[in-house]
Amino acid sequence: MNKLALAAAGGVLAGVVLTSQVGPLIAEEAGKDSSVYEQLDLFGNIFERIRGQYVEPVDTEKLIEAAINGMLTSLDPHSSYLSAKDFEDMQVQTKGEFGGLGIEVTQEEGFIKVIAPMDGTPAQKAGVLAGDYITHVNGESVLGLTLDGAVDMMRGPVGSEIVITVVRQGTPDPFDVSIIRDKIKLKAVTGRVVGDVVVLRIASFDEQTTPGMREALDKGIAELGGKDKLQGVVVDLRNNPGGLLNEAISVTDAFLDSGEIVSTRGRNPDDGERFNATPGDMIDGKPIVVLIDGGSASASEIVTGALQDHHRAIVVGTKSFGKGSVQSLIPLKGDGAMRLTTARYYTPSGRSIQALGISPDIVVQQPAKSPAGTAETEEDTAARRMRSEADLRGAITNDSMTEDEKKQYLEEQQAAEDAAKLRDDDYQLAYAIDILKGLNTFVQDDQN
Repeated sequence: MNKLALAAAGGVLAGVVLTSQVGPLIAEEAGKDSSVYEQLDLFGNIFERIRGQYVEPVDTEKLIEAAINGMLTSLDPHSSYLSAKDFEDMQVQTKGEFGGLGIEVTQEEGFIKVIAPMDGTPAQKAGVLAGDYITHVNGESVLGLTLDGAVDMMRGPVGSEIVITVVRQGTPDPFDVSIIRDKIKLKAVTGRVVGDVVVLRIASFDEQTTPGMREALDKGIAELGGKDKLQGVVVDLRNNPGGLLNEAISVTDAFLDSGEIVSTRGRNPDDGERFNATPGDMIDGKPIVVLIDGGSASASEIVTGALQDHHRAIVVGTKSFGKGSVQSLIPLKGDGAMRLTTARYYTPSGRSIQALGISPDIVVQQPAKSPAGTAETEEDTAARRMRSEADLRGAITNDSMTEDEKKQYLEEQQAAEDAAKLRDDDYQLAYAIDILKGLNTFVQDDQN
């Protein structure tokens, strides 16, 4: 009886507390709505004043598009508005054939930054490098333009010339690069046999990637005389700016028998997804080395992170770009679309590489050449190595690590890069150490 009375009293008390809180909560929500409506009224007022009082007549459609794009680009470097034409161009691009220069770009400090040039394209042949800044197009500054606006300036008829002004860290003065526009028909994957190893160069993740990879691998194995003659596979993801998430998953799945490949987590916990490998390893457990660098981003990092976490591959090269976010393409009225960052992705171990990148198991610097053809200096190399997602203005934060864990992770990255310097003093010793590291990775895999 006493217990029932207490329970009843508790129920009444809870009811009183709830009732006392409802009024302020409704008022708070009403206040928020009122504030939003006031801001929208302000927007409408400014819009009408521009239309009526600006020194020259304005294109209403372009004005609205600019306002929408400004709202999206203020969120992070990868959210933006796509006009009907831009949306159509993007859909064509994911099929692996489009017109242009052949560069993947983002925007930073008002200028256009090259994430990576694509293999075999006019931009790559002209010497454009990952990390370059494009400040002018045909002598006209891109400062103040939206990313899509700057990209429009670089588009033009196939066969026409474009001159871009490039600023490169480590090069004292800006310099011009002349490029002849061409129809970009990417071959997502190329393969070749080196000794007893098949090298798979994956340049992008589009609809051609998985079938192209399987075809190149099968051809290489046949050239060797069968899978038993295969010593291993090199998956070259250097300067691969990413692409379709489902293609990254299927490429990874080709080398895993089981386990998680990647997970995504959005604002709503119920919207998270996990993608797992299906049975069947195309090379039956043969060793894999993945090559990455600062131009390896997004989908490239998904593949690398999964194979690294499962101890399925040794990762060699330099730290990747660090784009650990997922963008959704949301069609809008008028045949346009918005590209909105809706989630972060996480490797099988639960780590987010957003703004941190993937640190290779073995750090190996690639000797670079300056525009004049001279060897890159140590200062140039250091400057080039520093460019990453974390340097982009407005980049979203990494939420999978505490500050202490991030500090330890960055210290481990620095320690690996310091160990790489040993190659300059005693390359053979350093190489022997690298082999031991690789063997240790596969021993751990066998024990798990």
